[in-house]
Amino acid sequence: MFSEESAKLGVTYPKGFQAAGVKAGIKKSGNLDVAVIYSDREAAVAGTFTKNAVAAAPVHVSKAVVATHTARAIVANAGCANACTGAQGEADAAAMQKIAADALGCGVQDVIVASTGIIGQLLPMDKVEKGIHAAVKELSPHGSADAGNAIITTDTYSKAGTTSVVLGGKEVRLGIIAKGSGMICPDMATVLCFITTDADIDAILLQEALSEVMEYSLNMISIDGDMSTNDMAIVLANGAAGNPKITEKNADYEAFKGALLALCQGISEKIAADGEGATKFITIHVKGANNFADAKTVGMSVANSPLVKTAFFGEDPNWGRVICAVGYAGVPMDPNRTTVKFGGIPVYAEGVGAAYDADALRAVMTAHDIVIDIDLDDGAAEATVWTCDFSYEYVKINGEYHT
Repeated sequence: MFSEESAKLGVTYPKGFQAAGVKAGIKKSGNLDVAVIYSDREAAVAGTFTKNAVAAAPVHVSKAVVATHTARAIVANAGCANACTGAQGEADAAAMQKIAADALGCGVQDVIVASTGIIGQLLPMDKVEKGIHAAVKELSPHGSADAGNAIITTDTYSKAGTTSVVLGGKEVRLGIIAKGSGMICPDMATVLCFITTDADIDAILLQEALSEVMEYSLNMISIDGDMSTNDMAIVLANGAAGNPKITEKNADYEAFKGALLALCQGISEKIAADGEGATKFITIHVKGANNFADAKTVGMSVANSPLVKTAFFGEDPNWGRVICAVGYAGVPMDPNRTTVKFGGIPVYAEGVGAAYDADALRAVMTAHDIVIDIDLDDGAAEATVWTCDFSYEYVKINGEYHT
């Protein structure tokens, strides 16, 4: 399934896709900042978008493309979010779409547009236009890594992954690139996430699969409790694998959805582990809830607690902060039946702190990967949330973000 070697292929792993990333001078760092992903044939498209009421211009443009059910390309820039930019921002997002369409020789409504970066600044359209033309000229089956690097902002590395599944006797491939490091507490997926697949699948079913998968992957991560204005998850399915077209929710549909889920959960873990200034990757597993929504609510309450996050940064086994966050989550719970474990070691049970081996717990707290298990003992539902700690570096990154 996942491997570091295959992950390098990303969105060009499926048949019929090319990608590129170039330097257009939008980022102050001078790093790669314009990406293009292109399918050599018409593809079914699906997408989920930020539910922030202050959605950026490219979100509106791309929603309209998804509504047509087909697309050929994605054009994205980093370094400027094109959010809160009024009529000019809407015009600039539409211009990005047309510039890419003209350069690629496809229809304007075939192009998804995405932006990320500082809110409130207009796109430098001269640089954007040059970047799009340069990226189109550099499109390559080996261009996924550059495309991934062109969409990151405060990430320390580009996130990518691949997987495959056999449908109707044909190997179907899926690839992904994503960015996300801060301003992450999703109600969709607070990232830019681009997925390609050579599966042949009806666009409506593709949308249903993506929407469901989001609930168990990218919607289960939190870095800092903030939802962005720009973010989206897009999947293009071009049918190049030649599998029997999926037109109903049959075994092939379930197998495809399972592969998509594995891909998106893998990328979710990478995003959470690379949170701004993160020194710990924290997995919060909640079980014993009445339903999935309750389990998620409890997990997110713990994940979004600054006191919990700073305790783990300080390697302080302060279980009181965790049970406190469980208690105020708004989900009915019995303190005397709830248990909390750090790294498999019980730290809270039967309403009080549990006796534990201090040396064993110290080893858990000093590790990079830490698992918090919470059992509400009130039902059969469970959920897993991924997050990270809060460090001094997180404050520095965000205190200096604009300047």
